[in-house]
Amino acid sequence: MEFIKKNLGLVITIAIVAVVLIWGVSGYNGLVSMDEGVQNKWADVETQYQRRADLIPNLVNTVKGYAAHEKETLEGVVKARSEATSVKVDPENMTAEQMAQYQKAQNGVSSALSKLLLVVEKYPDLKANQNFLELQSQLEGTENRITVARRDFNGAAKEYNTAIRKFPKNILAGMFGFEKKAYFEAQEGAEKAPEVQF
Repeated sequence: MEFIKKNLGLVITIAIVAVVLIWGVSGYNGLVSMDEGVQNKWADVETQYQRRADLIPNLVNTVKGYAAHEKETLEGVVKARSEATSVKVDPENMTAEQMAQYQKAQNGVSSALSKLLLVVEKYPDLKANQNFLELQSQLEGTENRITVARRDFNGAAKEYNTAIRKFPKNILAGMFGFEKKAYFEAQEGAEKAPEVQF
């Protein structure tokens, strides 16, 4: 007790340093966990887009047999898939520009698939084909999974971005280089309902 009375300033300084150190370690670890969560959600998004890319060749081959003269549409789907799978985003250094490029490539696939499904309307036999129906069902399910994965990613990115901007964690974020993550945004023209013509 005598030691504490004589060295009260030192004890208070040590206590303050210990509290700041515990807060710093806890805050840093929390930011790392959130960053890993964002990367995990990004991997989920990529997995769903890869699932869609893997389904496309089977879908195109199934349609080819019925609609061989719709070559331009089929080639458009294959080209869009190729372009989309070539765009890579590093979740550690994700920028808004990279995200926009990735999103543009994926929107190209969505557009090409929409055109393909419109072509399918011309072929009643194809619409009744079991392989086509199964592929179409899987593709619809994949599109739903993509929507969920994108929403989950945006949620994780929002939580992370909010944490690195709030005081006092913004101090830690700045010290240790935690950068803001980009979001998925709605496709241009998404506010308009698609026009279907037969």
